[in-house]
Amino acid sequence: MARMVGELFSIERDFSADLEKQERGLRAIVGSESAAAFVAEEEASGTLAGMVTVQLTISTAQGGPSGLLEDLFVREEHRGRGVASALVEEVEEWCHSRGAHRVQLLVDLQNEGALKFYGARGYGETRMAVRRRIIV
Repeated sequence: MARMVGELFSIERDFSADLEKQERGLRAIVGSESAAAFVAEEEASGTLAGMVTVQLTISTAQGGPSGLLEDLFVREEHRGRGVASALVEEVEEWCHSRGAHRVQLLVDLQNEGALKFYGARGYGETRMAVRRRIIV
């Protein structure tokens, strides 16, 4: 899974692939009760076709949990087969089962395919803009 996150980060210019960091982050997600990772396997070979992670935060606007979908990635040879849609559905079901009122995500504004994919699934734009500051 960490290698897949690295492949994703090779597309997204805001992030850098660092296998050790990605492994540490994925271990924290898998070990947390308020986060999850889902994978899609190719049935014939058992190799990973795609993955996604999700974490719960508390939204004061919603008055309860909100899901943060991250790291959705499907290997190129598996794209166009519904893998990403199935992974997003798993995230949405997981969030709903934990009382989340919404699912949100960040999308690279240069990734036209991702923008189209999310838009087709009802993920709309907001008037909010992400800002970040690296503190370590």
